[in-house]
Amino acid sequence: MLHQSQDTKIKTYAPFKPSETALAETTKYILKPSIINGKVRVSGAKNSVLRLMAASLLTAEEMILTNYPETLRDAQIHAEMLKALGKTCDVFDTTLCISETSVLRGDLNWDGRSIRNTLLILGALTARLGYGSVPLPGGCKLGERKYDLHVMLLKALGARVWEKEGRLHAAAPDGLKGADIHLPFRSTGATENALLCASLASGATTIWGPHIRPEIIDLIDVLKEMGATIRVYGQERIEVDGANRLFGVKHRVMPDNMEALTWLIGSVVTGGDVEIYDFPIKHLEVPLTFLRESGARFHIADDSLIVRGGTCYPVEISTGPYPGINSDMQPLFAVYGAQSRGQSRIIDLRFPGRYGYAEELAKMGLNYSTDHNLLTIQGGRPLHGAQVRALDLRAGIALTLAALVAEGETVITDAWQIERGYDRLVPKLQALGVDIAVQ
Repeated sequence: MLHQSQDTKIKTYAPFKPSETALAETTKYILKPSIINGKVRVSGAKNSVLRLMAASLLTAEEMILTNYPETLRDAQIHAEMLKALGKTCDVFDTTLCISETSVLRGDLNWDGRSIRNTLLILGALTARLGYGSVPLPGGCKLGERKYDLHVMLLKALGARVWEKEGRLHAAAPDGLKGADIHLPFRSTGATENALLCASLASGATTIWGPHIRPEIIDLIDVLKEMGATIRVYGQERIEVDGANRLFGVKHRVMPDNMEALTWLIGSVVTGGDVEIYDFPIKHLEVPLTFLRESGARFHIADDSLIVRGGTCYPVEISTGPYPGINSDMQPLFAVYGAQSRGQSRIIDLRFPGRYGYAEELAKMGLNYSTDHNLLTIQGGRPLHGAQVRALDLRAGIALTLAALVAEGETVITDAWQIERGYDRLVPKLQALGVDIAVQ
């Protein structure tokens, strides 16, 4: 049921009730050619809110998160995990209230789909309780999906860490102790876990070689509001003085960079006209520069970014740490390149060979080739509808945008992957004039 927002007159939606979906997973999206037109507001960031929810485990006091993306699948799963540990999670429209009404448990007993944030849950539990046990993220074995950095930092802070029967355990009976943590590369997850652990560790901790990006700063802001002492020295180091206890906090979740970029690129490739509210302009300066130089037409208003379509020109990008173009963005740039006349080239320096989505786009007519870590796209070839699969979240949203410019009907299977990272995606698409059905 829709109602009109009084301030910006963009469409918003009636309060979401988790019991209505109960973590049900969408199977298919069925899309037809569409032009994205209208007004849309960017929701709270997936890559921030999950970290903030993990931070709630560091205190027995209430945490209130506004701008909470309540239909986000991964956020719903995280809330259920918090409940399994003894927290209470109440959602009121776009506000999440996390409180603790029973004794916090150190063992996360969870049989549902696992998310990688279990590693941050482990760190937070160990920091506060001196012990934690969680399912391995995604059920993977040590070394397949790298979480060795998380093990390393916990050990550096004095914890004993071991793997047993599909679970990861950590114990520090006398509490975590401040130490120097040297990250061999700029890892977002390891930086976040180090911050969580160090905030309650006794003494001082220095995190060398952290990944400083907007979501990290959002987490640091919350931890400082909770009582932690944190000093940031750019990409060189972060210094943390551990606190004896942390307190409750009320905080507004930052807007989602990836969602904002999705609406911008979707508007350009479909030739649409979109006004995007809560667009995090300062966080996307480098991608915006690339897009402007590659034919996108947009300008910045008082509280929004207005896109007036444009003409897609070929792109040449390599991914890298913030403030550059991150790995999650490159599938969107691939769709942009597919709509341009000429050759586009993409190199992913963070996750080499992360081009599985290109094979799915090829079913829709994409002309591409790979040479080691180089993806080359011969753009300008018309796309056509097909049945494709969302291999992961970012691949899925790239297929969604491609479907809007393809001739005929496109069916995207495993569409639940997309809803892991996009809040109210289908209602927002429909409000922007997109022909989409869900099964």
